[in-house]
Amino acid sequence: MLIFRLAIPSPLHRLFDYRPPVYGAVDAAPGCRVRVPFGNREVIGILVDRVAETESDCPPDKLKAALEVLDEIPVLCDELYQLTCWAARYYQHPLGDALQQALPVLLRQGQSDRFQHQTLWRASQDASLSQLASNAHRQRELLQLLLEHPQGISTDALKAEGGDPKLLRTLESKGLAASMEKRPQLPHADEQEQVLREAPLTLNNEQGAVVSRLQQANGFLPLLLEGVTGSGKTEVYLQAIQHVLEQGKQALVLVPEIGLTPQTTARFKARFNVPVLALHSGMTDRQRLDAWLWAREGSARILIGTRSAIFTPLKHPGIIIVDEEHDGSFKQQDGFRYHARDLAVYRARQLNVPVLLGSATPSLESLQNALSGRFEHLRLTQRAGNARPPKFELMDIKQQTLDAGLSSGLLARIHQHLRQGTQVLIFLNRRGFSPALVCHDCGTPVDCTRCDARMTLHRQPPHLHCHHCDRQTPIPRRCSQCGSDQLRPAGSGTERIEDRLQVHFPDVPIHRVDRDSTQRKNALERIMTEVHKGEPCILVGTQMLAKGHHFPKVTLVAILDADAGLFSADFRGMEKTAQLTLQVAGRAGRADHPGEVVLQTMQADHPMLNTLVHAGYEPFAREELRLRQGGHLPPFSHHALIRAEANRQGLAENFLLSLREWGQQYLPEHVHCIGPFPALMEKRAGLFRAQMLIQAGQRKPLHQALALLVSMMQEHPEARRVRWTLDVDPIDSY
Repeated sequence: MLIFRLAIPSPLHRLFDYRPPVYGAVDAAPGCRVRVPFGNREVIGILVDRVAETESDCPPDKLKAALEVLDEIPVLCDELYQLTCWAARYYQHPLGDALQQALPVLLRQGQSDRFQHQTLWRASQDASLSQLASNAHRQRELLQLLLEHPQGISTDALKAEGGDPKLLRTLESKGLAASMEKRPQLPHADEQEQVLREAPLTLNNEQGAVVSRLQQANGFLPLLLEGVTGSGKTEVYLQAIQHVLEQGKQALVLVPEIGLTPQTTARFKARFNVPVLALHSGMTDRQRLDAWLWAREGSARILIGTRSAIFTPLKHPGIIIVDEEHDGSFKQQDGFRYHARDLAVYRARQLNVPVLLGSATPSLESLQNALSGRFEHLRLTQRAGNARPPKFELMDIKQQTLDAGLSSGLLARIHQHLRQGTQVLIFLNRRGFSPALVCHDCGTPVDCTRCDARMTLHRQPPHLHCHHCDRQTPIPRRCSQCGSDQLRPAGSGTERIEDRLQVHFPDVPIHRVDRDSTQRKNALERIMTEVHKGEPCILVGTQMLAKGHHFPKVTLVAILDADAGLFSADFRGMEKTAQLTLQVAGRAGRADHPGEVVLQTMQADHPMLNTLVHAGYEPFAREELRLRQGGHLPPFSHHALIRAEANRQGLAENFLLSLREWGQQYLPEHVHCIGPFPALMEKRAGLFRAQMLIQAGQRKPLHQALALLVSMMQEHPEARRVRWTLDVDPIDSY
């Protein structure tokens, strides 16, 4: 007798055996969903294999029976199933949970992998009002409505037009009406023979070389496109996709942020006559499933989505594009900690299609892959059209008096650009009014009681907010230490900058763009509409302004705290600072107006900062790679981070210490455990956190070590008191 071996969504790194359901479906194929009892609840598992009952570790009479096989054919095609299994092994994540994450939410809940059909009613072919009695007024009214809608009408629509849906069955029994099922329509499906809606732009020589190389690709081609901001990377994407569409294939485009998805989708819809669908977390579960199904059947020709879109099925795959490939949001930071960029490369190899990684500031991992020959490396060094690169200036603010972070020199420069009728962008990567509220008498700051962090002061509405655990409190009237009422803001956030700019420029519109100001639906779109009118204004914002936006009238970009990442405890701090600096700087001078970028800094002579702004990103990146190689840091070594947290100080560190002591006896050679040590923020959301770094020069011994460590952690006697996670190829701060 064969038994089912299932991957169940649970934190356990193992499979579970079940007897087949009592009625049928014993020949279900791997990848099908199966409803099973699990503990005191029912869950949806994925069939991994069918094996003889003699291969089970559990006695046959102890095996529970599966309740139901939900799919006739696997809901996960073989290609996606293999991709997810590989990702689960690579990131050392439980297979059951990984397979669930690859499915839309409704499929995880056991709903059908079919479109949700709508029941419509219409009049029968020979129906007429004369077939009803003259005094059957309500039936005649209902039939008249059906006759007016020969394509069918829903019961809700009938009711809205004054009809009585209760009488539909009566008309049906008389042969005057019939119901039918209609699947949802694919949005913006023009179904025209021509792929293009508007003519493509003329490419320069560099752009043409990239498009030509992609058109010549016959199978898998990993290509890194390094293009300065404003160099026309999106036009390259569009023309590469045009070639794919003309072959009857599909394109998958990954973008880093949900905020960029509507803009990118709008540009693709304007260019192409084919269905373009967005996939992101802002969609309802039903919308997400419908888009997934349209992609699976091949109707959706262009898919644009954030990181989870990498698990979208493609019937006719043609190309995968990862825009802003360096962006950290492609790495999932909790649960299944995959990196969508790396999965995109693996999946393109599976599908035997080109994969294009585009960025003005490529990650050092991708650059090293290009330098070593694993990726083909092409560059766009010129801005598109007549746009010229912006001019950089390091503005030394040592010993200067600042007004909420604004120097007098910068204020004068803002005045100058506004008088010219152009726009200004002020970048500060701290939201809120002030990063701290401090007692002026004793110097005590107001701390979060659940984190090792200061509470951030907000003025709209007035409150204190911890941006780490989301704790919010009213603003205290007195200091908790000395009782003084002299509590004052220290430092500046975007709200405070906005306030001060309104004082200096009372007649100029000021638009703040951060997570707080764009919470309401369509808030960001409304701000962008105002900015694109071209009138003089000032934009103040955080990272939300750094990516993908095109502001033709912005001629001055000011970065208020250019030193923020220069001395980070994270070895990636300099790389992230450089990427963010150049991405923000890229918003200046993108059209006919020359651009200027001012970086306020107290380290105007910093060698890496000078290399970045005067020589460009590639010389900076090569020097950074040289330093990384000397320090045996990624991409020249491979890391995994074990994080542990507990509700009592010391528990997490002791857990990791015992793990290290065990590992020193059994782990492969050349695999090193560094730590344990407290996290940079030891206490967060009421839990005490520690971490241990696992480092190796080669991937294979690292993964062998991680498999052993995972097995040990699951059986560790303290595992019930300590919550642990494993992050392979971590990108955030250690």
